[in-house]
Amino acid sequence: MSKPLPTTVRTHFTALRMLLVMTVLLGIAYPLLVTGVSQLAFADKANGSIVKVDGKEAGSSLLGQNFNLPKQNPDDPNEAPRPDPRWFQPRPGAYDPKASGASNLGPNSADLAKTVEERRQAVAAFDGVDPASVPVDALTASGSGLDPDISTAYAQQQVERVAAARGLPADTVRKLVEKYTDGRSLGFLGQSGVNVVLLNRALAEQK
Repeated sequence: MSKPLPTTVRTHFTALRMLLVMTVLLGIAYPLLVTGVSQLAFADKANGSIVKVDGKEAGSSLLGQNFNLPKQNPDDPNEAPRPDPRWFQPRPGAYDPKASGASNLGPNSADLAKTVEERRQAVAAFDGVDPASVPVDALTASGSGLDPDISTAYAQQQVERVAAARGLPADTVRKLVEKYTDGRSLGFLGQSGVNVVLLNRALAEQK
């Protein structure tokens, strides 16, 4: 009759078996199951909600991006970006997915108050509106700095400027805004908004 293995050895063998079983279940089977379900039920979202323009990948509807004019001096890293009047503009931000996050400046911050006021004047001049009417989301970044949505008020404010820059009827542009306006989540959470990435893709398709 063989001699029983020491308790310490048996404990280690048990731990190793559990490790192998859990690795197969949670490291292989579960990820494959979740991947399969997501591809069958939510393929677009599972694959990054990629937005294409003229058949080419132009971004993701989950991540905001800037719509600026080309640099006047591409070699100057300090040249300030200039928003392109032909496009709807997102909330302020760099929209760098490698560096998401808020500024952490509170409502009593003098720096934040100064930045907001500077943005208010710039946005009002750019859109040709009264500074007092500029929506809050045109002046402040989102918590992640990557949010692709803006308020319906900010989208409507930009209609006349975009229409004029593109030589389109304002009603045509306004209908696009209405088409890409999403209601509240579940009908009662949050506020309605407009996905700027999707709206600008539709705008690019206008002839």
